[in-house]
Amino acid sequence: MPPTIYDVAERAKVSTATVSRVFNNRTRVAKDTRERVMKVAEALGYTPHISAKNLALQKTNLLAAVVPFETDFFYAQVMRGMQDALIDSDFDLMVYMAPEKRETRGQLERALQPGRADGVVLLSAELSDAQAEMVRASGQPFVLVDTHHSFFDSISVDNDEGAYDAVQRLLRHGYQRIAHITVAPEAPTPARNRRIGYEQALTDAGHAINPDLIVYSTTYPFGFMEEAGYEAMEQLLELPEPPDAVFACSDVQGLGALQALKDHSLQAPEDVAIVGFDDIHTSRHVGLSTLRQPMREMGKLAVRKLLQRIAQPSRTPSKTVFAPEYIARSTCGTVTGTRATAAAVAL
Repeated sequence: MPPTIYDVAERAKVSTATVSRVFNNRTRVAKDTRERVMKVAEALGYTPHISAKNLALQKTNLLAAVVPFETDFFYAQVMRGMQDALIDSDFDLMVYMAPEKRETRGQLERALQPGRADGVVLLSAELSDAQAEMVRASGQPFVLVDTHHSFFDSISVDNDEGAYDAVQRLLRHGYQRIAHITVAPEAPTPARNRRIGYEQALTDAGHAINPDLIVYSTTYPFGFMEEAGYEAMEQLLELPEPPDAVFACSDVQGLGALQALKDHSLQAPEDVAIVGFDDIHTSRHVGLSTLRQPMREMGKLAVRKLLQRIAQPSRTPSKTVFAPEYIARSTCGTVTGTRATAAAVAL
């Protein structure tokens, strides 16, 4: 049977609390007592259990990620980036999944409970002022991804500017009836911002906003699914005057829209041009024009910011905004042209 802290305490003639303080590098131990405890521990072959040591230090060596739902490619890639950043660290990642948007707050409250994690990352969920105060009151190191609040470190993508760029490009290619496949109005902030960018680009070009050309996918969860894009394109094709181009809120919706075109014996871009948002792996194989966001890099940066916050709790909150990169492929009528440079702006 391996030696325990009680064996060390008895042989060194000290309390177990003193042994614990020695191995946790606490200063309230006399030098000769510390040396005696260490010699006894070495003689007995005693090694403190890491979980017990962490408990004494009030550490878990866990980082928590609160995610709205598991089916979205974006979240999978962000979490993959988080895991990449943790490979050489002492931390593991625990994921709190919220099957429905209304459950996100409950999962966040669980992740913030004392002893659950040493820091928390929240993805794509806006914080009300009351929720922000709750997080601050918890004292937990905290980072936001895909949204922003002035109290906390954050990482996001300039969604409205990316959407604006995509629609402007479609207009320059000569498309006039540009539709938008988006998600339910109560969806995450990035989707709403992409719709804002879509509308602003049309307005600046002198085009009226046609409500018939904006289709809200309500397929669970939030409409970020291929089936949602398929159903939305079906709806658009039933219009008396269908669109000649579509800006989809996500690549998976864009892929669904492409399939709907094929099932109607139509093609992109000859009949309807399509641009997505994300640049998932499949998009490269089907020629989907899109806006690339650095999903894995966002996850890596979230971990780096969180570890910095753990080490330096009083640091001024930082805001990093990535510029999405336009990737021109065959579905928008051209495979040439300049690509916007991907960049991150730290504020």
